[in-house]
Amino acid sequence: MSVTMTPAAAERVQSFMQNRGTGLGLRLGVKTTGCSGLAYVLEFVDDLNEDDQLFSIDDVNIIIDAKSLVFLDGIELDFVKEGLNEGFKFTNPNAKGECGCGESFNV
Repeated sequence: MSVTMTPAAAERVQSFMQNRGTGLGLRLGVKTTGCSGLAYVLEFVDDLNEDDQLFSIDDVNIIIDAKSLVFLDGIELDFVKEGLNEGFKFTNPNAKGECGCGESFNV
């Protein structure tokens, strides 16, 4: 099982964690929603769950639950700025397609 993160993403998550002041890391998960079936979820983590897998990348902890890991194995998390827009970008080798608006994906 692998998860990677670009330096830009790691820097952004570190900034979020410093501003927040507490927490173990950032949870990356999936939820059922959207046009294509699954959407990415990012949230702060204060306590680990029993089925959580922790990935430590560039001093950033990424936590993924067992259910989501099946869909996220091999994912790369990036942070991009394009014009006035900025946000996290997910490069997921498991995704077979995305909806037109880019909010959800299918496997």
